[in-house]
Amino acid sequence: MSYLPKFSISPALLLEAEQIAALRERIASTVGNHAGLAPLQKDCCIRNAHASTAIEGNPVSLEQVRVLAEGRQLAKLEPRAQREVSNYLAGLRYAQKNADKNQIRQTDILALQEILAGGVMHQGKAGAYRSSLVQAGEHVAPPPSAVIGLMLELLGWWNKEAPGLSPIISSAILHYRFEAIHPFADGNGRVGRVLGLWELYRRGFDALYIIPLDEYFAQDRPRYYAALQEVRDTDDDLSAWLEYYAEGVHMSLQQAWIRIQALQGESSQKLVLRPRQEQLLHLLRDQGGMAPSQIWAELSISRQGAMDLLRPLLDAGVVEKVGGNKTGRYVLKQLN
Repeated sequence: MSYLPKFSISPALLLEAEQIAALRERIASTVGNHAGLAPLQKDCCIRNAHASTAIEGNPVSLEQVRVLAEGRQLAKLEPRAQREVSNYLAGLRYAQKNADKNQIRQTDILALQEILAGGVMHQGKAGAYRSSLVQAGEHVAPPPSAVIGLMLELLGWWNKEAPGLSPIISSAILHYRFEAIHPFADGNGRVGRVLGLWELYRRGFDALYIIPLDEYFAQDRPRYYAALQEVRDTDDDLSAWLEYYAEGVHMSLQQAWIRIQALQGESSQKLVLRPRQEQLLHLLRDQGGMAPSQIWAELSISRQGAMDLLRPLLDAGVVEKVGGNKTGRYVLKQLN
């Protein structure tokens, strides 16, 4: 017997799917040669590792994660926090290495959890299902005696039924259902998020490994937890969760698109985006263009500060100015 998820396809979900398809097509037609995407792929792993561990309370900053990703240690940072980040990076590599695996078995899930939770568990044993009751927020997980059976049902669905669904839907369902079972004493959130990404990798949806989906969850944690809880409050109806998850995939693809534009710009020197520049690019995307005064007001910076952000983006061909001197606006440049 396999798990039978309950959901309906709403107009909002269909709209997200259409927008996602168009954005994926634009990205596919732009990147062409995948060799130039290595910096973006590395950056995506770093961002996912930072976001997913931050959700669990890890204090390591994004820049510190970049240091850890280089194999270096940070003397003033608590070893357990560093280990948790390094484990997550290793878990993502495990999922990517096994992206072509046809059948996922319990041993694969146990191996992934051991990678993610090894040396950092507060309770229980890494690589083994829990033997005690657990509660995550308002959710009381099934008893330990039910875990193996529920996991077998989920794996049966994942291997047999999930391929017949959109990868976005199957990834969302997998993420939620794993969290509902909560099969481990610790590390379930991290494992569930990697499983969602793994499904996107396996189905070829994120074959380039450029979607920072965990950042979406981390940017509004209360909404993330509320979306999970809403499924439980509606008798396990996943419909609203699927809309939320699809929105996350869409937003994550938009982030990847902005970073691809920076990498694919006209300048011979590839642009490495500073946080404020990335914030500016998101504003330009969301508003369709901004006057100089709007930029420095929105970012709370001086006119010179705004130009310091804009100049490298203009030189790289990522942003362009349209209109006259008095009516000019800065917009994202559409790359061919």
